[in-house]
Amino acid sequence: MRETGKIWDENNLRSPHDVPDKAKRVRAMFDSIAPTYELINSLFSAGRDAYWRRRAVEIAQVVQEDCVLDVACGTGDFCRAFAKRNPAMVVGVDFSHEMLVRATGRDQDTPHWCEADGLNLPFADGSFTIVSVAFGIRNFVDLNAGFSEMHRVLQPGGRLAILEFTRPKRKLIRSLYEAYTNHVMPRLASLISQDKAGAYRYLPKSIVSFWSPEEICDRLKHVGFDSVDIIPLTAGAVSIYFARRHRQ
Repeated sequence: MRETGKIWDENNLRSPHDVPDKAKRVRAMFDSIAPTYELINSLFSAGRDAYWRRRAVEIAQVVQEDCVLDVACGTGDFCRAFAKRNPAMVVGVDFSHEMLVRATGRDQDTPHWCEADGLNLPFADGSFTIVSVAFGIRNFVDLNAGFSEMHRVLQPGGRLAILEFTRPKRKLIRSLYEAYTNHVMPRLASLISQDKAGAYRYLPKSIVSFWSPEEICDRLKHVGFDSVDIIPLTAGAVSIYFARRHRQ
């Protein structure tokens, strides 16, 4: 059942990553906005979201033998971008039931879909050669646990590709970007999607209060990834984190 009440308000948006029941709120939020999720993403990124996913897939260097796991897959756009490269397998996992309903409603046999929590992946150690996440790591209750699970299910030498919003470093661009994400986007996106959950107020708050790219790289290395690279896109509004699991 979709949650229609207010999920994010002024009180819990002051520090959205520290809310005790964050996981429950995030799941309800995504269930609520699932019907218009892809439309809003495309409109308010001016179509750049498709380019960001394509670029991340290119950097992952997909080959036919690869088995890909996309964590927090949402409606499956990143999975479908990987599937176009014809790897051996693509699996999308998300804990939002309504998002997966939209993902599975496409007329195709692949990718495969699984409803599960990214902090407790139902896969054996070393099951995949590529793990990906697009705009999902901000929503994890415990990012270290999420990174550890991604590391666990990757084979030694496997690749990790993460897409995430970041704050542009140049002051003018950052000011324009944050004016857009803090004021223009939340109002228009909420109007178009008829969002009553506060989802599009959560988005900018979750970006500005999230870890810096440097901190994310440190955490990836801490759980066992090496050769971590940051590739900024669109003036630094989005970054790709590309890393490998150490070969044993």
